Amino acid sequence: MALMLTSPAFADGERIPRSFARDGENLMPPLRWTGVPEGAGSLVLVVEDPDAPSGTFYHLGVYNIPPNQSGLSQAADAGPSEAMRFARNDFGNTGYDGPQPPPGHGVHHYHFRLAAISQPHLDISGAAGVAEVWAAAQRHLLEETVLIGTYER
Repeated sequence: MALMLTSPAFADGERIPRSFARDGENLMPPLRWTGVPEGAGSLVLVVEDPDAPSGTFYHLGVYNIPPNQSGLSQAADAGPSEAMRFARNDFGNTGYDGPQPPPGHGVHHYHFRLAAISQPHLDISGAAGVAEVWAAAQRHLLEETVLIGTYER
């Protein structure tokens, strides 16, 4: 079975509810996954907006997620667990910051990317940005999946 990422909050290609946006409650949407490949050491999750005016903008980076974990709850960004760590997003925060496209800029597509990697831990500085974490994950990639949500202000 292939790696698959879903959310009970929105379906692939559909609008992300306002409660998960920065102009709403800025909650992290709950996420579920299945099909983690055999031999995965850990998982990495990033949320990116490739439609941002200045280029790809990163909203979340979580790494060292145990491969036996099957999702992240709405409260997952309240703090790191024993294993998983949060990278610094492009707002300068460690944790989730939801969609906040410029008003009138049109529909933005938010890519929730989940990667299964061969390493149990990425040895990355606590001050690392999401782009750095994603680049490190790509060097150990076993499989990747994407869930896309949209948002417009």
